[in-house]
Amino acid sequence: MSLFKKNTFGHSLFLKLWLIRIAGLLTHRRFKGFNDLQIHGSEIIKTLPEKNVLFVSNHQTYFADVAAMLHVFNASLSGREDSIKNVGYLWKPKLNIYFVAAKETMKAGLLPKILAYAGSISIERTWREKGKEVNKQVKMSDVSNITKALNDGWVITFPQGTTKPWKPIRRGTAHIIKKNKPLVVPIVIDGFRRSFDKKGLRIKKRGILQTMEIKPPLEIDYENDSMEKIVEQLEYAIEQHPSFLKVIPSSVLKSEEELNKERQWRY
Repeated sequence: MSLFKKNTFGHSLFLKLWLIRIAGLLTHRRFKGFNDLQIHGSEIIKTLPEKNVLFVSNHQTYFADVAAMLHVFNASLSGREDSIKNVGYLWKPKLNIYFVAAKETMKAGLLPKILAYAGSISIERTWREKGKEVNKQVKMSDVSNITKALNDGWVITFPQGTTKPWKPIRRGTAHIIKKNKPLVVPIVIDGFRRSFDKKGLRIKKRGILQTMEIKPPLEIDYENDSMEKIVEQLEYAIEQHPSFLKVIPSSVLKSEEELNKERQWRY
């Protein structure tokens, strides 16, 4: 690889390669050591096109969710099925994978800034800023950057825009889908909230079973499906539709609420 080759955002691919290798080595034991990541459906990854793929997922921590997905994606591309055993897949990772993250989150410290260089599409939240509810206009440059990333490769996004469960899907994700017509691949994760702190940097508890299910691409009629229909489809796909609350035991919901209060107090 050329030392001077850059991606669509002007980032050095050589530097990004080594950042991914080092970060991957540092985080691998969090999913295959301290805790165990159980993967389902990773064979789908190998069938996807090189670009214009949008992964949509529920969200549990700021950084651990994305780190786990990068491990699973690259392991699958190197021939492993539902496994991240043996980190040799980090030697030649896919370099055109991006993830959508809040700009204020990615500026909060040195490590987030390094992770941002490794693939973040930093956007300004239109509904929340510094822990307070706001109502701001969408920046067209943010939308343009997501489009640019989709034209170059794969993009991971968390359409609820928060790590709290059962929050509504942001319509902006449906707008991105209507505009760019990507292949939309749903992912459902669990166990990360119990394993890590809210940022996903500190291990909170060991021996937790983490799960990641990669589902088949959604069938979307980009021309005729309404924004509301796409939003509802996403809610069902990442298992965050209100109807799922009816089949979840009250004890589990109470436990989730207590965890949310604990994190709020801690931060």
